[in-house]
Parts: sequence; C-alpha cells; structure tokens
Amino acid sequence: MMSLPQLESWLLNAANIIRGPVDPSDYKAYIFPLLFFKRISDVYEEEYAQALEESNGDIEYAEFEENHRFIIPKGCRWSDLQAKTTNIGAAISSIFRRIELANRKTLSGIFGDVEWKNKDKLSDERLKNLVEHFSLHNLSIKNVEPDMAGRAYEYLIKRFADKTNKKAGEFYTPRSIVKLMTLILDPCEGESVYDPACGTGGMLLQALAHVKDKGQDIRTLELYGQERNLTTSAIARMNLIIHGLEDFDIERGDTLRNPIFRNRNQLATFDCVIANPPFSLKKWGLEVWEHDKWKRNEYGTPPASYGDFAWVQHMLKSMAPATGRLAVVVPHGVLFRKGSEQTIREKLIENDKIEAIIGLADNLFYGTNLAACILILKHRKQPDRHRKVLFIDASTIYKPQRAQNILEDEHVTRIFELYNQFRDVPHIARVVSHDEIKQNDCNLSISLFIKKEETKAILTLDEAILNLRNAINMSKAADEVLNRKLVEIGVIEQ
Repeated sequence: MMSLPQLESWLLNAANIIRGPVDPSDYKAYIFPLLFFKRISDVYEEEYAQALEESNGDIEYAEFEENHRFIIPKGCRWSDLQAKTTNIGAAISSIFRRIELANRKTLSGIFGDVEWKNKDKLSDERLKNLVEHFSLHNLSIKNVEPDMAGRAYEYLIKRFADKTNKKAGEFYTPRSIVKLMTLILDPCEGESVYDPACGTGGMLLQALAHVKDKGQDIRTLELYGQERNLTTSAIARMNLIIHGLEDFDIERGDTLRNPIFRNRNQLATFDCVIANPPFSLKKWGLEVWEHDKWKRNEYGTPPASYGDFAWVQHMLKSMAPATGRLAVVVPHGVLFRKGSEQTIREKLIENDKIEAIIGLADNLFYGTNLAACILILKHRKQPDRHRKVLFIDASTIYKPQRAQNILEDEHVTRIFELYNQFRDVPHIARVVSHDEIKQNDCNLSISLFIKKEETKAILTLDEAILNLRNAINMSKAADEVLNRKLVEIGVIEQ
C-alpha cells in the first residue's frame, strides 16, 4: 500500500510532463480525467479478479455489471490505453466517451471537453510519457483506500490552485475557511446540504467530514451542488466519487439564470446552504431577476454591476423553512454599498434573517488580496438571538505568510467560539440590536460597531537605542542653550 506522501508526490509529478505546452491553469483539465480513469479502471480490475475468485474462474460471471460500480467496456481499460503507441489522444477521447455512454446515469460528461486529439498541444510522445507515469502505481482500493485517494485528490486540487492563484478562486476555497463555515452550520445525519457554486466540491466534502467526525451516519446525508464551469463541475463529481461517495447530485449550469434543483414550480429547499460564489459578478443575470419566476428578488433586485446579493437571495430562497441555515462568503462592499443593496439589507434586517457577520483577514483567498466576510443567515433564530446581529472582527486572527495568509486550526476554533458564545468581547465581537443598526441606516460595516484596540508601536532594540541617543543629544543641546542664557543674565560665570 502506498503512503500518502508517496501518492501526492507521484500525482504532482504528472503535471511536470505536460508543463510547457499546457498552461498551469489548465493542468486540472488534463490530469484529473486521466487520474480518474486510472482509478476506476484499476478498481474494475480489482472487482473482476475478486469475482473470478468467487466463481472459480467464471469469466462471464466476473463481467456481470452487478459486480462493478462502473462499467468499463471491452477495449477501454487502462491496459488498452497503455498499449497504444500512436494517435494516443484519439484513443483517450474514444475511451472516455465510451465509458460515459456505458454509465449514462453516473458518468455522463464527467471527462470534460479537452481536445485530446490536438497533437500541437500534446504530442504522442508526451501523452505516452504521461500514460506511463500513471502506470507506475496501482490505484485499486486495496492499494489506495478511498479516504487516502480523496485526500491526495484534494491535495492535487490545492496545488493546482497554488500554481494558478488568480484563477483558483473560481474552483477552490481554502479548506480552513470551509471548515469554519461547516462548524457554524453544523450539518447532521439525515439532512441535506446544497452549494449553488460548488467548484470542485470541497464544501460538500467538508460537510460530510463534519458529520463523520460527530460519529453520525454519513449514508443519510444528502449532497447537492451546481457549478457553471464544465471542467470544474466534472472535477467535483470525480472528487466525490474518488472519496467513495455514491449518493450525490452535482449538476452543471448557471445557478442565477437557470437553477436546476427545483420542486415543481418552486426552488428545492435544503437544511444547509453553503457557498463561496464569485465576488461582485458582472453580467450575472439581471435581465432574468427583474421578473424572476422563482421569486428570489423578494428583498429587492441587486444592481447590474454587483451580483453578490443575487447569490445571497438565491441561497435564502433555497433554505428549508424550519431548519434552513446559510453561510456565504461575500466581499465587504455588500455590507455598506448604497442603492438597491441598502434596500435589500433593510429588508433582511426587518425580517430578522441575518444572525452573524464575520470579517476575515485579508489575503486569505485565491485571486484577491482583499478581505472578505462570512454572512450567517437563518430562517429561525434561537429566541435569545432575535432582533440582534453578532459582529465579529476576525481580521487579526490568522497566520501571516509571504504568498498568502492562512487560518490554522487554532484560528478556526477561536472564530467559531466567538460565534458560538454570541456575546460581546472587547474589540473583537459585539452583539448589536436592530434598533442600533437602523440608526446607522442599515450600514453593516463591522468597523461601525467594533472599535479596534489602540496599540502602541513596539520598537526594535536598534530603534530604541537610536531614540535614546536622540534624546541625549537633545538634552545636551538644551543644556547648552540654558547655560548661555544664565551667563548672559549673570547668574553664573562663564
């Protein structure tokens, strides 16, 4: 059995083979489909061998669909691809489509739309090297258990995000922030979790891990996600499958213009709704929302140039009436911008939907150095939280890094405790009444309600010595002036 570091290193080195002709931002479109194919092919071979053993060598029995999670048609196993020496891209494309057709309900469209036949991008020689690299290790369940495979897959997603930084925010949210949001929502067995901008599925997987950590039955947790980008939505499905999941529903589509999860003439509703949607999206679908048939503009129509409150209202409409709770990452502008966004805030406050606002440190997210915040909304608050909003200034709770700041486990725990306690903590947290919020015209800027602690600058030793020398020199100069004056008036002799 491979160790996790071995597995991670091996997978990451696959990207080195396509470096050059393939832009780092596109690594995921090539590496993940091949990795997924290798995994399901090796598992198929493992299932086949087990069925042969059970049936005393009955080949027909070993090929029964019932013995396999996924169907791998003849000529479409990894060994078949490995045997190819020419037109390898065409072979990959053909194998992928045949596997998708054989598994319409579960794998349709999962391999994405990469032009594998484009030899100007990837030559036969380079593709052959890539196939041979993936052939070095067996990815059967016996050799790589689902938990380890999933962790390696997540590692690869993060590393590709590190390499593409600016574009990474579209598909990857730092897992520490996802963990914080999941702790606050606290999904439980038997509940449903929905991410309308699911990226690679990390928030759904963290919800699953949360339920598992509590010792509850993860088989009863329902996971749903929608993602507009084809490659990213495919990776999300692969990610959940690699983690060993079977019962989930990831759909591709534009959530704001065409929400896919519906219940007749209404949007489907879920217990937990969680997302990190694109910040301040332009051209987000205003033309649809002005007369939205799903009534997501109940609190107002967001401005054409900022789609943030479209996401918030879609998520609000997707919350189950009794149990629904929501956590969403938004830019700080959502808290104070005027116009229609102020109107939306006023109605959210009036209807007592906002429970907490958590301001995070800057430079935590890929693609932006700006600080963001997390909004927590609920349909039904605890009685002692009615008509109140908890403001948390967590801008100083983080570990600074040269490239990107991070939240470590201790920081996540600290912020979660502040939320859970729901009480005033000087300079960090404050419970504010709706009356006070209305007095500020429903401006929800955290700095309006939490004043930062005044701190004295801490000098270095060199700075302190320099200051002392300056003070001594000033003292000497003052003494000389005083002495001259005393001499002038005859108090002392020169």
